[in-house]
Amino acid sequence: MKFSQLDIDPLILKGIEKAGYSECMPVQEQTFPITFNAQDIYVQSETGSGKTAAFMISIFHRFTSDAKLKGKKALIVAPTRELADQISKEAALLGQFLDLKIGVFFGGVGYGKQEKLLAQSVDVIVGTPGRLLDFSDSGKLQLKDVAIFVIDEADRLFDMGFLPDLKKMIRKMPPQAERQTMLFSATLDDRVKHIAGTYMNEPVEINLSPEKITVDNIEQKLYHVGTDEKINLLLGILKRENPGNAIIFTNTKHKAVEISKRLELNGYNCEFLMGDLPQNKRLSIIGRIKSGELRFLIATDVAARGLHVDDLDMVINYDLPEHSENYVHRIGRTARAGKSGKAISLACEHFVYSLESIETLIDMKIPVEWPDDELFADDKSHGVRIRYNTKDERDGRQRERRQPGAHKKRKGGKDAPQQAAKKSSHAVDNTRKAKKGHPQQQQKTGETRKRDSRDFKRPQKTSSLDERLEFYSKKYGDTFKVEKESPGKTSAPKNRKGFAKRLFKFFRLQNK
Repeated sequence: MKFSQLDIDPLILKGIEKAGYSECMPVQEQTFPITFNAQDIYVQSETGSGKTAAFMISIFHRFTSDAKLKGKKALIVAPTRELADQISKEAALLGQFLDLKIGVFFGGVGYGKQEKLLAQSVDVIVGTPGRLLDFSDSGKLQLKDVAIFVIDEADRLFDMGFLPDLKKMIRKMPPQAERQTMLFSATLDDRVKHIAGTYMNEPVEINLSPEKITVDNIEQKLYHVGTDEKINLLLGILKRENPGNAIIFTNTKHKAVEISKRLELNGYNCEFLMGDLPQNKRLSIIGRIKSGELRFLIATDVAARGLHVDDLDMVINYDLPEHSENYVHRIGRTARAGKSGKAISLACEHFVYSLESIETLIDMKIPVEWPDDELFADDKSHGVRIRYNTKDERDGRQRERRQPGAHKKRKGGKDAPQQAAKKSSHAVDNTRKAKKGHPQQQQKTGETRKRDSRDFKRPQKTSSLDERLEFYSKKYGDTFKVEKESPGKTSAPKNRKGFAKRLFKFFRLQNK
């Protein structure tokens, strides 16, 4: 169905056309007949499926067609600052010809500008739970004026511990019979259904299969590789595939920093994104990747939802996610709005165990390719020790602790933040430190390396297959024993494919 067929205000249609939309996506086509009629609804739908436009167009239609909503407000709650910012921008784009004021409110930044915005009587409020409750508790936000309430990515909100905050906000709003509530979630679990049954008014359920939305148009590929060779394989993939842009996902903040620094040392234009960064820098990085100024983004799952980059060429799972749902969210950053994309995953001995649940969720086997020697590129950062905490991250955490309303104390007492700050340090090249003359540091580093190396040397790219198998046999046990052809003679597989199969066999054995 085309948007032009909808019976809505011409100024809304003008905004939709300006945004470049012509055909309704499935979630929109199924949602509009219900939401236009002021009914409550809860929807299973992934990011990238068009749900933001679904609830924003519904809000605009109700505001322009129902005189009873004059002076009332619409409130949209999102789990992260990035998603709240993204929603507000799309709302501004779609509603650019309407006489409605849109505002976004989240933590990590000062209160001043947001307080002034609230004082100007905002019609559509987008925000995160913590900051919205702060304004509500201080009397600057009147939740009793909310006539349309949207909960976006409900499962993510619950996972992040915001369910009590949501309930507190709902209790301050008009009763469910006097407001319209729309809930969107990637999964419709018991927590979602509890909210629907307790705080919504006879809601209609719409269930869109997440696999059909996010997986069908994505070319997926998986490589099995040892942890010590992942960076070499990543560099080889980037060199061979040469994507115009890509998001590379890791499971930890430490690894995101490390991979970012190593890619920089190998000549790649990249940044890392995580929750510890100050909000202004996070928004700056997201703006740069969207504009094309930044080519590669290394991110934790904080970027897996709500980050919309037009025409993202590739997603790389440097680490397979530990929760299978996050695989769908991650690869959903590409192939958005019906476009095609590519997702490459690296399965190492630490995270391969989640592969089975991922393939069960998406109802398919991810095609496996065995990397040849040429795909493992030299790493110019080899031997450089990367440490985790950066000054930007420390400053961001300290700023958020100083924000009004940050009343929940961290464990460890009042001196814990100062102790944490003392332990933080910049990413450091040990070689550079040694040149500046730090004998104690040199000695400590040498001891650490000796302890971490487990008394055996990582095989280089030029090592023979016999040497590689011997290395993995020593590191992982006798799973990789080289079979003997005749007395006194051993033979490794003739190609790297055999080696990778042995490695994969080890993974599967360990998983039993």
